[in-house]
Amino acid sequence: MALDQIEDVPQGEKEMSFFDHLEELRWHLIRSLVAILVFSIIAFFMKDFIYGVLILGPAKPDFWTYKMMCKLAFAVGEPSLCVDKLNFTLQSRTMTGQFMMHISSSFVIGLICAFPIIVWELWRFIKPGLYLKEQSATTGAVFYVTLLFALGVLFGYYIISPLSIQFLANYQLDPTILNQFDITSYISTLIMMVLASGLMFQLPVVVFILTKMGVLTPSFMRSYRKHAFVIILIIAAIITPSPDMVSQLLVAIPVYFLFEISIFISAFELKKQMRKSEI
Repeated sequence: MALDQIEDVPQGEKEMSFFDHLEELRWHLIRSLVAILVFSIIAFFMKDFIYGVLILGPAKPDFWTYKMMCKLAFAVGEPSLCVDKLNFTLQSRTMTGQFMMHISSSFVIGLICAFPIIVWELWRFIKPGLYLKEQSATTGAVFYVTLLFALGVLFGYYIISPLSIQFLANYQLDPTILNQFDITSYISTLIMMVLASGLMFQLPVVVFILTKMGVLTPSFMRSYRKHAFVIILIIAAIITPSPDMVSQLLVAIPVYFLFEISIFISAFELKKQMRKSEI
């Protein structure tokens, strides 16, 4: 058998029936769920750190992001950027509110911590069905997906969430209206922003897959670069409803940089495909 024919043979050890695949998938899912459960239990018993430092961190004026914003305000001469007070209080309005939120937030933290294991288990399920050349083309996929997700989570936690919370906490229609937020509303908003940011940072991976499938090209992305920048600015304005442009740029610039990286990845993959087709 020729070498190119060998590379076009799936690398699974043996032929598996449909039910064998289901059984294999079941065990990958079980291991993923066990990982989530373990990390969730650890998070549940680390209540003081998880809530006092992580979850309630953006609700305190001494949070790292707010300190950096004050330094930035001093550097650019824009005092309004400095956050020295968050005008709201957190309340639990139902008897089971704090306990149920403790369980649900522990699960989300377990999901985030177990994400590399989940991706690894998914890759282990998919890999045997790939051709040798497809496996080599996706070398390091688990690492890059995990890295991008981690960067997205950090970006959502340290940039998007504090900016949004700061604006919404200090927004008042009238001074007589007090901002008293339910703890479930606060945590749900924080979780949504962090997870959405983590998924948003998977853009280069999505672009790589679409380019490999022939659906997307770098020339198409370059031709709509200006449109993408406008859309990113609009999204940044929605995520950070603060009227100052600096806050919007803090969100828009990293996301646009991610778009440019995606163009580079698409171009690199397309050139690689063209070189292979010429051989």
